[in-house]
Amino acid sequence: MLTIYQAREGGLVKAEGENAISEAVWIDLLHPSREEERLIERHLGLLVPTREEMAEIEVSSRLYHESGAHFMTATVLHRSETAHPESTAITFILTEKTLVTVRYAEPRAFSMFLIRAEKGDAATSSALAILIGLLEAIIDREADIIERLQADTDRLAHSIFYMKGGTATRTRRFDVILKQIGQAGEVTSKLRDSLLSLGRLLTYLGQVAAQRKNAEDSREQITMASRDVQSLADHLGYLNSRISFLLDASLGLVSIEQNQIIKLFSVVAVVLLPPTLVASIYGMNFRFMPELDWAFGYPLALLVMVLSAVLPFLYFRRKGWL
Repeated sequence: MLTIYQAREGGLVKAEGENAISEAVWIDLLHPSREEERLIERHLGLLVPTREEMAEIEVSSRLYHESGAHFMTATVLHRSETAHPESTAITFILTEKTLVTVRYAEPRAFSMFLIRAEKGDAATSSALAILIGLLEAIIDREADIIERLQADTDRLAHSIFYMKGGTATRTRRFDVILKQIGQAGEVTSKLRDSLLSLGRLLTYLGQVAAQRKNAEDSREQITMASRDVQSLADHLGYLNSRISFLLDASLGLVSIEQNQIIKLFSVVAVVLLPPTLVASIYGMNFRFMPELDWAFGYPLALLVMVLSAVLPFLYFRRKGWL
């Protein structure tokens, strides 16, 4: 889908038709068809990267200058509210007068920026200003994701260290907790990749802005955005360490639960071993066994088996092994 925006009265206005491209300040290509790509290439004199080219991870393939335009690709996290968050590559093509965005997903940051632009709360006078506004919206959105991730981590920590209930209940909860920790780790990993790509893009964009005249405000915004990305990356590193700690703690508690079960089986086996030995002795088919003729032989054998089971049990309790 091709959407053309023109700067009007301090905001953005949608325009239609091929003639509107010449006065466009922002052209948004969402799931573009080949015809739409050719249309932009013909009017702007540049090549729109394909989806496969956008997925390349080399810095030289993501940040470069060609045909008088700057091509910048960043990885952005979207669908973070779902159970399966995804990362998508978004390419920003910055020319002297026009910004072209190529994307195959709909991150919420774009709609957030458009709402602010419609209200006149975002600078839309130039392509560079729109690009910086989009990047700031993406950074704000990922900051919100990190804040939610921190809250989820706090709840996970409380669930792990203050868990109540029986063994069966705790086992079921540990299964759920381990899945939640895995999901948090997956989101953290994708956020780190996104912030890394955004940091590189902002560094490159800062160099581009330094070459343009009357761009002091833009350079200051880029510097502030870079600092925000670095701050988020540092905080994300702390969260990653905490998630790793919670994973180790969960696995340690699961091991303790399993050791308790194994210890219980071991104690039961040791307690039942002496009675089994007594029963085995008197279950032998020898002809001459003096105890077989005793009047109290059977009750005495039962008493010996009970005592041989109770005494080890009391000894274990005294030692604190139970």
